[in-house]
Amino acid sequence: MDNFTLTNKKQTDDDRGIQVDLSKDGLIPRHIAVIMDGNGRWAKSRGNIRLFGHKAGVDSVRDITEACAQLGVEYLTLYAFSTENWGRPMDEVTGLMQLLVQSLRSETKKLNENDIKLLTIGQLERFPESCQRELKEAISLTSGNKRLNLCLALSYSGRWDIIQAVKKLAHQVKEGKIDPDDINDELITSELVTADIPDPDLIIRTSGEFRISNFLLWQLAYSELYITNTYWPDFRRNELYEAIRSYQKRERRYGKTSDQLQRNV
Repeated sequence: MDNFTLTNKKQTDDDRGIQVDLSKDGLIPRHIAVIMDGNGRWAKSRGNIRLFGHKAGVDSVRDITEACAQLGVEYLTLYAFSTENWGRPMDEVTGLMQLLVQSLRSETKKLNENDIKLLTIGQLERFPESCQRELKEAISLTSGNKRLNLCLALSYSGRWDIIQAVKKLAHQVKEGKIDPDDINDELITSELVTADIPDPDLIIRTSGEFRISNFLLWQLAYSELYITNTYWPDFRRNELYEAIRSYQKRERRYGKTSDQLQRNV
């Protein structure tokens, strides 16, 4: 999690024009999810430690969050810390925890000023108590905001999410509340930690890696993918716009044919 600052800097006329054109050219994704990858490699290429790369990602988080809010995106989910990340060197993990606390402590006011609601998904109980306190406070203080839902995936794993949902359903079967034959897509979805969040329309991965790294495995079933070679610290709104343009050119068929979709228009 980067120590980002949401600014209220004046938006340029050119940028506003690009956003207007994007809105005219097609649908703006309701939910964009981002695998923010490449911080460590970006730092290493500059002769610095990995934590330097996480700190450098600050401007990207700020810029992409602001751009999504301006475009009318309803949900922005950032893969900030996976369960696998706990296996990284202790100094890096400790540094990330410190950044998380500092960010939440200093940026809640900016989230409120920008009418952005903070959400989290993941095994938050694995975080230090100081992190948990800051998270709960930031979530509470921003709970009434409506412009954009900023969801941080922290200590999150797609497999863990499915497993915890299956366990809940298994208990319901054991207690006689449901029959095994009742279990379907909708029921499983209702027990995921994203039950109140729509599935992502567009998922962006930076750094050029062609994998989804255990992120939202169930929810990404029909999401459109956009891969860029750009490392996260260099990812800015202009590349976000390119991802949205790519998304707008695609036909989302959900297993149907183009002719079927046309008949339903």
